[in-house]
Parts: sequence; C-alpha cells; structure tokens
Amino acid sequence: MKEVVSSAPDKRLLRSKKIVRTSFIGIIANVFLVVFKALVGFFANSIAIILDAVNNLTDAVSSVVTIIGAKIARRPADRKHPYGHGRSEYLSAMVVALIVLYAGVTSAVESVKKTIYPETASYTWVTFLVISVAVVVKVLLGLYFRYVGKKINSDSLVNSGVDALFDSVISFSTIVAAIVFVIWHVSLEAYLGVIISLFIVKSGISMLKDTLSSILGERADANLAKKIKEVVCSFDGVSGAYDLVLNNYGPDVFNGSIHIEVPDTLTANEIDELNRKITYAVYDKCGVLLTAIGVYSFNTSSPASVQMREEMRELVFSFDNVKQMHGFYLNEKEKTIRFDLVIGFDEKNRQGLYERIYRAVCEKYPSYSVTIVADTDFSESL
Repeated sequence: MKEVVSSAPDKRLLRSKKIVRTSFIGIIANVFLVVFKALVGFFANSIAIILDAVNNLTDAVSSVVTIIGAKIARRPADRKHPYGHGRSEYLSAMVVALIVLYAGVTSAVESVKKTIYPETASYTWVTFLVISVAVVVKVLLGLYFRYVGKKINSDSLVNSGVDALFDSVISFSTIVAAIVFVIWHVSLEAYLGVIISLFIVKSGISMLKDTLSSILGERADANLAKKIKEVVCSFDGVSGAYDLVLNNYGPDVFNGSIHIEVPDTLTANEIDELNRKITYAVYDKCGVLLTAIGVYSFNTSSPASVQMREEMRELVFSFDNVKQMHGFYLNEKEKTIRFDLVIGFDEKNRQGLYERIYRAVCEKYPSYSVTIVADTDFSESL
C-alpha cells in the first residue's frame, strides 16, 4: 500500500511542473509579441495591431494566473483543507476565462470607437513581417498549450490554448485588413475588430461555463466509472458493483464510494479483507481512493429468491426511465423484500415514478414488507 500511495504525489508533482513549464513558455512568447506588436502598432497607427498586443498581454497574465493556480494546487492537505488544494486549478481556469472575456469586451469597445472616429493607418513591410511571425508563434503556442492541457487534464492550459488560437486568427485578420487597405485604400480594421471581439467574448463565456460546471460538480467520466467497476467485479465473490460516487478535489484527484454485491455467507472478516483488496486495486489501477465500500448481500440458500428477483426485474423495468435495479434480497422468514432502484434523469417526476413502482410491488406481493431505496445515477449505470 505504501508503494501505491507514494506514487500519486509524484504524478501530481510531475503534472504541476508541466503546467508551470508550459505556462512559462507562454509568458516568454507573449511578452515578446507584446513588445513588438505594440511598437509596430504605434508607428503604423493601427488600432487592430495595438489591440492585438494588448490581447497578448492578457495571455501573459493568464499564464501567470495558471502558474499561481498550479502552485497552490500542489500544497499538501492540512487541517483546514483535508482534501488538499487541487480545486484551486478550477479557480485559476475561471480567472483565465474572465480575462479572455474582459479582453473581448474591451476590444469590442475600442473597435466600435474607431468605427465612429476612424484613423488612417500606415503599413510597411516590417508590419507584415512582424504580424506574420506573430501568427506562426500563436498557432504553435495554441496547439502546444491545448495538447499539453488535454494530456494532463488542465482546464487552464486548454483555455489558454484556445485563446492563443483565437489570437492567431486575429493577427491573420489584421494582415488581411492591411492588404485590403494597401491595395484598395479601404480601412476594415475597426469593423474587423468588432467581429473578432465578439468571437473572443463568445469563447470567454464558453470557457467560463465549462469551468463553473466543473466547480459545481459533474457526473463522473463514463470510461473511468466503467474501469473502476470492472476492477471491483474482477474479485472472486463480487457479483456486482453499484452506486459509484466520485468526489472531485481537483483534476484527476478523486475520492469515492461504491457498493458491492456479495454472497450472504461471507463473514465480517472475509468482507473486511475483500474491501481492503478492492481499495488497493482501484487506487493502483484507477488512481481513485475509495473511502467507503458498502455491501449488498444476495441469497444463497433460497431458491425462491432467484425466481422472485426475475419477476421483480420484469415488473420494475416495465416502467420507463428505470436505469437499474440492484441489491435485491428476500428474507422469507421475516417476509421482507428489499432492493435499490436507479431512475434516470430523463424522468421529469422521479418521485412520482418511484411511488408508482412502490405501489405496484406492494400490490404484487401483499404479504411482504417492501423496502425500496431510490438511488441517484451519479455515474453511468452498467
């Protein structure tokens, strides 16, 4: 267990270092572009190029925010934050999204002003050269940020990468506007700035929505949930894995709980040993710490339970939007039936459906005391 646990901090430290290293590359590249674009824009009297330089400055600030978020996320758990500080990355991603949104709004305001009070720009071959280099740099930077961000699951880097690709479009559009002005003496800069600014605003809103969704708490990734359940069910004696709940405390940092279905003949000691083996295996293969493993028992000495379970399944699944039935147990001596029910989120009145199913079961088996627990589908029901 010691060997397994010690590997997780190493992976997280390596991930944090990749974020910081990638962000530093972004800072250096963007500061370089800011200086050159600002000088070119000033001498060419081009609002589009100056706004482009300002946008690169916000990108550099975004990279600084990403580094700060990664540094905070690296801090170990403490008394006040026993689950660590991983969620700070979501906050840094939200700040990056807000910076992008702010840049888009301010660019739109300045561009609108220039449509009302236009100024004549003057372009030279140096202008075209600098902007062309900027396009290449931003495309490469954007692709690199997005690649690394997706590889290590960093929303901040992905957002920065998308923003950088938008910047390359802005710079390319500036070249097009400059060519049109040189050939036909028609200035499109301000109008082009308005259109581009709207796209930046839209991108910022989209980033903000995605980040807020992560902060609010999303359904566990279906592939991860499937892998965890496969690992759990690979142990002898486990006939099913249900009710998987994963709590996210930062990108790729999960604590969770699950229910397993085992024979009713297992002793407490055997269940304890099985739980420990499952916990170690899931952490080793999936990187998820199961803090609790609940137990459902299934009948091994009652032939009638098998038939009744199938009858119950047929009855329950005759209702629409029922995702799963599990944990069925028949106690003939006590005349009790118990099982859990998973109702899908597509059902608009989940409580109403639960009550209809409960009544149907009670009517079919009037001599039994029925207990049905309505579970929430936190992960994909398999």
